[in-house]
Amino acid sequence: MTRAVSLVSVLLVLGLAWTLKVTPVFPESLPLPQESFDLGRFMGQWYEVAVVSTCPYYMQRKRGNPVILALELHHVAAEGNFTMTSRNSSCEQTSTSYALTNTPGRFFHHIARFGADVDSAVVHTDYDEYAMMLLQGTEKPSGIQTTTVKYYSRTVNVSATALDSFKALARQHGMRDEAVIMNVNIVECLTRPIATQPAGSASH
Repeated sequence: MTRAVSLVSVLLVLGLAWTLKVTPVFPESLPLPQESFDLGRFMGQWYEVAVVSTCPYYMQRKRGNPVILALELHHVAAEGNFTMTSRNSSCEQTSTSYALTNTPGRFFHHIARFGADVDSAVVHTDYDEYAMMLLQGTEKPSGIQTTTVKYYSRTVNVSATALDSFKALARQHGMRDEAVIMNVNIVECLTRPIATQPAGSASH
């Protein structure tokens, strides 16, 4: 009888852990996503054209290689996630799986090489030209938290009005205008179609 009770307790604990894993609790500081967010309209081709972050290591790496990333977002309706496939300056592709949440426009993913859980929100988008994503990462076990704001564009061009809104969003989270990194398009392969692939290692 004791063994049976213990087994039930273990199963309950494992069930709770699984629930916490697939239903992340977002920090209160993460802003509300775009109102009436439409995941289907958000999918497709994007370019990461501007970034800013409170993470010094991320900023150092981006300053050393400020190249536009080509992104392809793909969602299978029957699955509770979507895949973001990116192509970097070496024309190499990596894929990251973003888990959907109960709040449309909010996602969750884990970066294994940094041991970081990342909560994301699409704060502003018109779906046809631009999107602004705010990501809050928590490294484990240190508990160090960082905030990153990314500007996505459907083309390699940047809307001046949307860029002003992007900088205003960054300022709301303590980042200065002059810290914003504008990526440059110097890689010819960025304009080629991206072949989606199973999710692999995420890049921070």
